[in-house]
Amino acid sequence: MSLVYSLDHRHDLNPAALAELIGGKAASLAVMAGDLGLPVPPGFAITTEACREFLTGGWPAGLDDELRPAMERLGHAAGRRFGDGQNPLLVSVRSGAPVSMPGMMDTILDLGLNDATTRGLAKISGDAAFAADCRRRFVEMFTRITGAASVPDDPWLQLKAAIEAVFRSWNSDRARAYRSREGIADDLGTAVTVQAMVFGNLGADSATGVLFTRNPATGEPGLYGDVMFAAQGEDVVAGAHRTEALDALETRLPQAGVELRQAASALERHLTDLCDIEFTVEEGKLWLLQVRVGKRSPRAALRIAVDMAEDPDFPLTRAQAVERVAVHLIQPPRLAVGRDSDMRPLATGLPASPGMATGHIATTPADALASAQAGRPVILVRSETSPEDVQGMARAAGVLTSRGGLASHAAVVARGWGIPAVVGADSVRVGEHEVDIAGRKLQAGDTITIDGDTGEIFAGAVPGTTTVAPEAATLLAWARELGLEIGAPVAEATDVSPGAGLANSAGVLRALMIKGSASQEAVGMALLTDEVQPTFEQLIAERLVEAGADGFALTAKGKAAALAQLAADQRSWGTERAVAALDAFQKLDRIVKQAVTAWQLREVGGAQVLNDHADAAYDATVLSRLASLHEATAEWLSSMTDAPAGLRRYLARLDRALTAAKGGDQRFVASPRVDSYHGVWFELHEELILLAGRSRAEESAAGRA
Repeated sequence: MSLVYSLDHRHDLNPAALAELIGGKAASLAVMAGDLGLPVPPGFAITTEACREFLTGGWPAGLDDELRPAMERLGHAAGRRFGDGQNPLLVSVRSGAPVSMPGMMDTILDLGLNDATTRGLAKISGDAAFAADCRRRFVEMFTRITGAASVPDDPWLQLKAAIEAVFRSWNSDRARAYRSREGIADDLGTAVTVQAMVFGNLGADSATGVLFTRNPATGEPGLYGDVMFAAQGEDVVAGAHRTEALDALETRLPQAGVELRQAASALERHLTDLCDIEFTVEEGKLWLLQVRVGKRSPRAALRIAVDMAEDPDFPLTRAQAVERVAVHLIQPPRLAVGRDSDMRPLATGLPASPGMATGHIATTPADALASAQAGRPVILVRSETSPEDVQGMARAAGVLTSRGGLASHAAVVARGWGIPAVVGADSVRVGEHEVDIAGRKLQAGDTITIDGDTGEIFAGAVPGTTTVAPEAATLLAWARELGLEIGAPVAEATDVSPGAGLANSAGVLRALMIKGSASQEAVGMALLTDEVQPTFEQLIAERLVEAGADGFALTAKGKAAALAQLAADQRSWGTERAVAALDAFQKLDRIVKQAVTAWQLREVGGAQVLNDHADAAYDATVLSRLASLHEATAEWLSSMTDAPAGLRRYLARLDRALTAAKGGDQRFVASPRVDSYHGVWFELHEELILLAGRSRAEESAAGRA
């Protein structure tokens, strides 16, 4: 079997088998060029089999013999010659996994430059500054990704080193973490896609950009994305340069803009889904570099599914639409629809998460769960929240706290769940089964309403508070008509770090002590293993753990065992070191919470509004801040070599979350539905509080939680 295939090679394979052979990127390029007749730069793919051979035994035998003629064919198609000083061919070398792993592996652009070919590029382009810019980019990218101190003069040595670097990136920490979370097999390997370079930085009539065929935050129809003129693709993705809206392309380069709109429509219909497209315009000519199904917010997913299924000309049925978004219909999003303006609030706190919610007061997460399971909506009212509250928050209609600000954990988690929240209501006093709101005493089970847009708290129900989002209502109606059952959500794929094995009893007990209650999958993610079921079976048999309607929790015997383990860790580590670690954490905690809050909220006209993630440059800046803070966190955690072993897992979990967020999965910044950066940070704080012999209530009262 060949190890190299031209992108225009006709394979007798179904789409899944083709992606498994030459990678998803090359497979999509082949479809764009061959089936749809769209403009794609010429190139070839090195198969996943070559990667597997390289990872087990080094450079594959026979690969050199196939590379030379493949590069000659590529040069002929592009009208240039690789390594030629007069008319040089430059190529991009990109990863291409069988299953999309955006941002997880390596890419090198402008490969083929040395002194002679740089002069040749300057001559044929008529722009010495352009050639120098390409050379600079190439040297920076090549040395960073290959780890080489310098770039070889021989373009063939450059090509081999780049291919090897892409192969090796299959086993990078970030790629392993992503595969673990997404349930992607480790033995697939990555293909390598080699294509002729097209230059978005070749003057004012050149550009590069990314687009979604619909708004991925709201689902609104119409192209949505960014374009940057006189730039290369990494400039857009990095978020370090100012982009322009896509409309600018049709204004400045109208023909390319029209062609891009037509291509986007064809691709969306072909994939029958939202598309994420990368493109470049070189001297007015459009080139498509990649297409994949785009990630979208839950609300956008609902609207897109409805719009596509209601379009008689679009190839998506109602049944397919319901099945596609079923996970978002289990707890359908609700919208505020106003309230009676004559009603007067009992008190006002900070509006932390928008929307109005009415429910019975619950003062413990267990009560919130019990009420929710009985079909009664609840407002979880707490002085402050801890990780064990998250399960109750997940089932609550709304959250109210007497302490904390917009960057508090309660606020961040509530926004992650998309439920209304009011925090920092200092006139609220929370007792064991009662609440005092500005002097009015209410019992657990009494009804209150909170307004997450204004921060107001009302006694009783406020008429017309919320309604199911119209897209969700439409899809639920279709499900009933079609007899489709909206079942339980699919569990998140368990993350497994390299070398992870069977979970130990102490780890499970500690995880449940921190979380309060959790699924086996959530505990597995916290312990960096998917081998948790045997341990759970053992602990259940020993009556240390029990299954509930909403996950597993410690029994009284289990809590005693977990506390004994905690005491042992406190003795071995020492109170002084534990307190010092908590103090060091608190120096980072405030700015980490500010970064996470900046991800969820933006200031517009002096007011805080939900971040719709429409501004890629803004999001990139926030992620960059979080990454810088993570470096400080990693240095601090790594320095605690004498700390209990369980603390070491937090760094791996934080690494995993940040990698996933930087790879494009927005959930991994703050969503409580996954092992997000904020969620891991929240649990790390709780464990440090316990090891220091303190309580979250004490820390909160002292302004440190």
